[in-house]
Amino acid sequence: MNAVQTYRYLRPSALRSAGLDLQTSGGPAANPRFFSGFLTTPTAAAAGLLAVAEVARTRYHQPVSPASLDPVVTGSRDRLRFESFSGCCGVYARMDVVPAGFDGEVVGHGTTNVDVNPPLREALARVGGIEPLHLAVGPDDLTVSTIEGAVVERKVPLPGRWMRGFAEVHVLTAGFEPRAEIPAAEAAAFLRRLPGGSDRSVLWAVPAGRTLRLTSRPAPGAVCLAGAGRLAALRGLLRHARTLRVYGPVVRTGSPAVPSTWELDTGSLRLSLTLSPEPYRGFSGEGAALLALAGDDVIDDAELVGALLSWDPTIDVVALADAAGLPADRVRAALAQLGTAGRVGYDVADAGYFHRVMPHDAGRAERDNPRLIGARTLVEQGAVRRDGDHATVRSGDEDYRVRRLPDGAFTCTCHWWAKHRGQRGPCKHALAVSMVAEVTV
Repeated sequence: MNAVQTYRYLRPSALRSAGLDLQTSGGPAANPRFFSGFLTTPTAAAAGLLAVAEVARTRYHQPVSPASLDPVVTGSRDRLRFESFSGCCGVYARMDVVPAGFDGEVVGHGTTNVDVNPPLREALARVGGIEPLHLAVGPDDLTVSTIEGAVVERKVPLPGRWMRGFAEVHVLTAGFEPRAEIPAAEAAAFLRRLPGGSDRSVLWAVPAGRTLRLTSRPAPGAVCLAGAGRLAALRGLLRHARTLRVYGPVVRTGSPAVPSTWELDTGSLRLSLTLSPEPYRGFSGEGAALLALAGDDVIDDAELVGALLSWDPTIDVVALADAAGLPADRVRAALAQLGTAGRVGYDVADAGYFHRVMPHDAGRAERDNPRLIGARTLVEQGAVRRDGDHATVRSGDEDYRVRRLPDGAFTCTCHWWAKHRGQRGPCKHALAVSMVAEVTV
């Protein structure tokens, strides 16, 4: 279910003498700018922006009419970030414009939602050659200046699934490592060999010299590629790219499908697509953040850690732990909590968290997670009986046995665990056991 939020625009978007003035939902101040300048590779930047917008308007699973056209833009110290989720929430797109990618100054920081209409996409598609592309970004508006173009004002809701997706993606990708890096020419050939957009199969990409080889079975060092057609948004940037980098979690023989990140790097900007483990699975339902949200101290820790965030390009967890006087694992749990409010994300290229702020109620973390609500109810009812690394949980008229594995994961005898085998996060019984274990430690 989506949580509809209403945004009011200061004035209609319009094509003015100074360029394309695109209105966005805003923050507390009246039209400040946290960035103003030219993008140094306008054609590549336009292609990247189009890719992020294309993902936002696409439903890869059970395609229907365009979904959302509302990418999120963040200015943070020395870079600009543009983010979106697909309509099915199974693809997360992000374009990072690094210092080499702009000629201007990031004079402040902030986050806004950009209303991208078809006329803007058409204007970006016409950017070519040495034609300049100027951006001025603030919490209340984004001004995109091109030689020609047109914009129509559009009020759009920010889907609740996006907020849950932001929380899940940053927890999942924090466990990724670089798996392969191949030159752009080989990347283009690899992408051309992929199955079409309607293919729903789960494939595995294995590094093979300067390219990647596809297999049908997982193996050590492989990267999961589920629904290969979902990488189509990368193709528009290929002719500008230097390398394709691929990131993913540890994979072994017999591993289930897992998420992965595919990133094109032009030197001035990076465009990445993070794919859910299977085409029909949206990130909003993965449940990766649930254990981090289950702790009793996580809300207080998140308030403390949130007050210490300073819009650095990457968040240093160790330094943040020292500043907060907390262990690093509690800081990571606090970042997971902040992620549910859209306040942090994770960049696999920098192997670090980053800061953003979106207009979202942090208290939705529990309201958006029925398993978390169910687990807290079980704890309040005294339904958990511990026995070492095992526990019995009374839920309704049934008793369920929960066992903690050496790696910290849980198994349970409930239907949820039998169906998902831990691949969609813990069940409510396992969450309840983890809460009780934390209290009694």
